[in-house]
This record gives sequence, C-alpha cells and structure tokens, in this order.
Amino acid sequence: MESLSNKIDEVVVVEGYHDLAKLKAIYEDIDVYITNGSEVSEDTLVELKKLNESRGLLLLLDPDYQGERIRRIINDFVGPTKHAFMKKSDCINKSKTKVGIEHANKDKIVEALKDFYSVKSELENKVTLQNLYDLNLVGKHNSKALRLTLGENLGIGLNNGKTLLNKINMFNISLEQINKILRK
Repeated sequence: MESLSNKIDEVVVVEGYHDLAKLKAIYEDIDVYITNGSEVSEDTLVELKKLNESRGLLLLLDPDYQGERIRRIINDFVGPTKHAFMKKSDCINKSKTKVGIEHANKDKIVEALKDFYSVKSELENKVTLQNLYDLNLVGKHNSKALRLTLGENLGIGLNNGKTLLNKINMFNISLEQINKILRK
C-alpha cells in the first residue's frame, strides 16, 4: 500500500493496534494514540487531555456502539475535539462478522480524515427539538429510517432523537444541510 505524506496536524485517536497499523500503512507521518478498546482508563483520559491542549485530537473510532461510547467519554473529559466518522457498511470485514476501522479500505479512511467535524463551542444556528419533529426525525413511525438516512449521509451513524440533536448542534450542522439530505 502506498503511503501518503499528507500531514495531519492532530493526533488521531483509534481503538486498537490493527487500526494503528492500517493508518501507518496509509500515512507516512501520522501520530496515532490507541485507547486499547472500550475500557478507557483515567490515565488515558489525562494523556488525551494534554494532547488535545497541545496538538488537538481527531477521533476516528469504530462505527458501532463501543466506538460511540468511547467518543462520548473522551469528548466529555478532554473538551472539544475533531471527529471523523465512517459508515458502518465501509468498516465490515470480508466474512461480515466484525466492524472496525481496520477493515475499511484506504480511500474511505482518507476521505473520513479529510471530511471531519469540529465541535463548536459557539453555535452559529442551533437546531431545536421542534425542528426534528417538523422534519419527522422524531415522533413518527418512519423517524428511525429518516435518522438512519441522515446519519449515513452526514457520516455520524444512527442515533436516537436526543443524541442526533446533540450531534447536529455539536458539529454545527445546519437545517439547510439536513433538508438537502432529506429531500434526496
């Protein structure tokens, strides 16, 4: 696999050694921090907080429940970070038994690391729960399917209504972006 020399300034946070190996095979000069799976220790969080303050963090975690859980734990402890997301369908192994960044192809990983979200402390245009109701993203029989479509297109995965609202506002996703996706 040909490695890229594109410099990523932030430290990329992944779950395991296979993820690290995959990124090192793609990027020549990349700094990667491994959480060692779902049990994120206090020491790990303290180190990540220091790294976030000095270099910034870019979270690239598996598109599954544990990956989202780790993402929340880190972001809550260290403060605003950058988030790269991958579709679950792009991270499934050949036998369709495991989900992980290490199973994704190079182009999808490069795309995810170029197309990340930054957490905003100052919201430019806050989306409300009423907006989600108006868009049928909550409270309707087809809301889950619509949230799945939206999440896949935004690259943030399937979320319940409350989590979706939090992510939309955290990543400063506009109503215009949401409407554009839902009208497809």
